[in-house]
Amino acid sequence: MSTISDLEQRAAQFLQFETKTKHTWCSGCGNYGIYNALVRALVLENHTPDSVMLAFDVGCNSNASDKIHANTIHGLHGRVLPLAAGLHLARPSMPIIAIAGDGATLSEGLNHYLHAARNNYNITFILHNNKNYGLTTGQASSTTPKNNLANGTVGPTAAETLEPLSLALIAGGTFVARGYTADVDQLTDLIRAGVAHSGFAVIEVLQLCPTYNKATPEVWYDERIKKLAVPETDRYEALKYCDTTNNQIGTGVLYQDNKSIDFLSAQQSHRADMQSEINEDVIHHDISKFLTAFQ
Repeated sequence: MSTISDLEQRAAQFLQFETKTKHTWCSGCGNYGIYNALVRALVLENHTPDSVMLAFDVGCNSNASDKIHANTIHGLHGRVLPLAAGLHLARPSMPIIAIAGDGATLSEGLNHYLHAARNNYNITFILHNNKNYGLTTGQASSTTPKNNLANGTVGPTAAETLEPLSLALIAGGTFVARGYTADVDQLTDLIRAGVAHSGFAVIEVLQLCPTYNKATPEVWYDERIKKLAVPETDRYEALKYCDTTNNQIGTGVLYQDNKSIDFLSAQQSHRADMQSEINEDVIHHDISKFLTAFQ
């Protein structure tokens, strides 16, 4: 049991990640739960603001980048995963957490998402899935359920829903999980487990969007969510829990390969006897004399 002093210490650690920037998400937005779960996970893993790197995409999710005091960077829309992969290659010892929404990830960034899973970069990816483009007032995204109404769409949506976790599993993902913004305790545990995993850890977060997504409110999820007690060890068995349109939506760690070998370990085996990080072996050259021609 935690003592008062333990709780006070945790509270002080939590406040280290706070900024004075006002939170501007809509009332009831799932971003509040994700923000709290992320900071709680970092505190429980004894991280400080300078010991972790957070890479943000563009969207409602990225509005957290100036609300959390840590190493943060904004990428281009749909391009946060190659940015995070580069950050990891530059600083392999630092945990890298990438954060993006369903719109950016599964439209502009779909190729990056598939190859991040395939290459097994040692990064944690928190995928906010509110099933619409919330920042631009609720246009349909790749995860908007078929036959739903959405801003910018004439009549009900006609396209089938893309399931991000199914794609990750098929592409070779080694840690595939799903959380829910109304269950901050579970989401905190999932983020901690994802950061501890060796390889690409994707955590889809079913995100409430009370302003623009009226089709899947909290009561809709509460009737359908099924928590998995233990991860599947067969990726094809895990596929049955990935569908977010049926009456059994799996949450928790759906699949984990405990023998996962991350990208750097697999591809850089010739560095096994080297003590330096890969970024320390980059040779710097003075090119100032070449720049004088352009002055």
